[in-house]
Parts: sequence; C-alpha cells; structure tokens
Amino acid sequence: MFNAIAAFAEYLGTSIVLLLLFVYIYARSTPYKEFALIAHDNVAVAITFAGAVLGFTFPMLAAIFYTHSLIEMIVWAAITCLVQLGVLLALRSQAKRIEEGHVCSAVVVATFSVAIGLLNAVSISN
Repeated sequence: MFNAIAAFAEYLGTSIVLLLLFVYIYARSTPYKEFALIAHDNVAVAITFAGAVLGFTFPMLAAIFYTHSLIEMIVWAAITCLVQLGVLLALRSQAKRIEEGHVCSAVVVATFSVAIGLLNAVSISN
C-alpha cells in the first residue's frame, strides 16, 4: 500500500509542477498579458486560457495512464506543451480580437485547443 501511495504522490506532484510550468510558458507566449486581462474580467482571454489548460491536461491524463515511467510522462508533457503552443501559433491571427474581449474568437481558439488536446491524448495510447 505504501508503494501505491508513494507512486500516487510522485505522479500527482510531478503533474501539478508540469501544469504550472505549462501555464507559465503559455502565458508568456501569448502576445498579451494573460493574467492582467483575466484580472480585469476579460472573458475572452479566460476562455482561451481555460481551453489551453484543458488541452494540456487531457493528454497528461493519458500519459499518466499509459506510460510506464515518470520520465516517459514528462516527455509526453513536453510534447503536449509544444502541441498546445502550436495551436496558439496557428491561431495567432485571433490574438488581437481575444485581447479586445471578442468571445466568439476565444471560443474558436479554446475549442481547437481542447480538440487538439483530445487528439493528442488518444494518440498517446498507441
């Protein structure tokens, strides 16, 4: 039982650190000040940010389930981070509209972030 609890704590702790690292990298990669705009109730930025976090988290769930080592999970986290940054880059044309608070643009970007994240997650299982 102790080994199971230790493995749980190891994976959970590492996952939280990786999520926080992703949040930091993602926020630094957007052309606007993510947290400042969210603090000023910019719903569009919050929606986009939530989509990116979910788009990162779903593949992490798969990585934890399917991988056989903590190192392998960390490698998948790095790949997942790059994929989400690729979505951000591909849809960068919407950044100004999102910064201005256009919710429709945010929903589209968030949807693609989550969709690509889900495809990324299921691809880990193969």
